[in-house]
Amino acid sequence: MDRQTQLAREHRERQEQRSKDTGNSRRNTVIGALLGVVLVAGGVIAAVTLMGNDDSKAPDAAAPADSASASASASPGASVPAAVPSTGASANPAAATCEYRKDDSGAPAKKVGTPPAKPDTRGKNMVITTNQGTIVIQLATAQTPCTVNSFEFLAKKNFFDNTRCHRLATPDTVGLGMLQCGDPLAKGDAKHATDGTGGPGYLFADENLGGIPLGRGTVAMAQASEDANSNGSQFFISFSDENTQLTSSGAAFTPFGVVTKGMDVIDKIAKGGIIPFNGDPLADVRGEGSNAPKLPVVIKDLRITR
Repeated sequence: MDRQTQLAREHRERQEQRSKDTGNSRRNTVIGALLGVVLVAGGVIAAVTLMGNDDSKAPDAAAPADSASASASASPGASVPAAVPSTGASANPAAATCEYRKDDSGAPAKKVGTPPAKPDTRGKNMVITTNQGTIVIQLATAQTPCTVNSFEFLAKKNFFDNTRCHRLATPDTVGLGMLQCGDPLAKGDAKHATDGTGGPGYLFADENLGGIPLGRGTVAMAQASEDANSNGSQFFISFSDENTQLTSSGAAFTPFGVVTKGMDVIDKIAKGGIIPFNGDPLADVRGEGSNAPKLPVVIKDLRITR
């Protein structure tokens, strides 16, 4: 199913409004391309498709999150949340019932079954072991029981093992700063338009919208801004406070945790730069493909700790 996207971007440092163009479209299943980034004198206003493409729809174990401090921001004034805020918490997450529906969009999938409807609410941290270093995420389990339940189920199935983080969005190319992972079929080489379309074969609803700002250090589910309640397995880790503007755009992205250890790993990946999709970094903006991290990022292991 085609989606029309807006194209209006220019380098952030120019700080002047640019005209909007209509770009190509693609069917998205998880973070893929920007719907549009409009640069104005006061900052960047961004709207993104946080899903995939055309008509398809980890070093030694890390220390506990409460013993690890978040790294300093790469830019002045930016910060990493010290802990998951209490706002948006479910009154009784243990009583929640989760619905995981079949993804009938035709998106490529690595099917390992469906999570149980009754969520396990004991998850505290998500530890992602990659070839570039270990990342620890404090989970907002009370606020996002069904999201955490899905990750725990997939982790137990080794769903994420040896998968590649296929997309790196940087402020100077697309106006946002995030690393996208979770497509089990992605090549991560900026050559395959199918990167960003893969999932687990099921979808589930949004949670905790607005509960955690989408700034630096936030981890959120990736889905097309026009396809609410269509979360799968893909997620993004924010390394820029500019991503907070996604919330004001009205798009729905489920924030389910904050990085408490490993922002230095994310910063290293970001500073390594991108491989532009087929040599054209703006192809990412137009929705034609994903700019990949120049430093290859392979998830060796992903697990939920209690």
